[in-house]
Amino acid sequence: MNALLCAKCPKRLCQSEIKDKSALPAFCPIKTIPAVVKNVSKRYKKEGISNFYIRAALTERGCYDAAEAREGRTLPVRPRIREIAEFAKAIGVKKLGMAFCNGLADEAGRAAAILERHGIRVESVICCCGAVDKTNHGVPAKYKIRGKNKFEAACNPLLQAELLNRAGTDFNVLVGLCIGHDMLFTSNSKAPVTTLIVKDRLSGHNPIVSLYTRYHKDIV
Repeated sequence: MNALLCAKCPKRLCQSEIKDKSALPAFCPIKTIPAVVKNVSKRYKKEGISNFYIRAALTERGCYDAAEAREGRTLPVRPRIREIAEFAKAIGVKKLGMAFCNGLADEAGRAAAILERHGIRVESVICCCGAVDKTNHGVPAKYKIRGKNKFEAACNPLLQAELLNRAGTDFNVLVGLCIGHDMLFTSNSKAPVTTLIVKDRLSGHNPIVSLYTRYHKDIV
């Protein structure tokens, strides 16, 4: 299969109706593997995917002011936390899981309170749950952040996933798990996973800023 290079596409013609495929770049999947594109579209009609996808689209639509949208303008009216709440209600979530980092415990508490005001039950698990020293998970003591001879609680994404699996959550929300730990959690979660906050220590958890500011150019 050809390399997937959508991030380098100069025109992004797929956001409009395509009448002339010759205008597409040579690497475009619409041009290189049209049968795959067509067959995948059929999967959206499957039970378990159709309603989920449609509700996601309706949640997306609800993020914009209806009157402005009718005039062809897009005026956002909801933050991410409200999107999560509305989507959870739309798909009938009774119990939502939250896997959060100890460093964002305050933010996790605020997020849980907002979701609960929407009538959603929140089950939450902190990253250091289990109070296991990092060396017990195979991390050499010399790589501890606060000193090799000090107890340092290990992030425990497998336990977070296990506990939320046992709780029977309908879907889970990530709040600031470290990179890698978030992947371990996601790959071991039985429920679908979305992200409220992605960890970025330098930018105050706003990673997009590093793509724009010249002050980060020698860091990235």
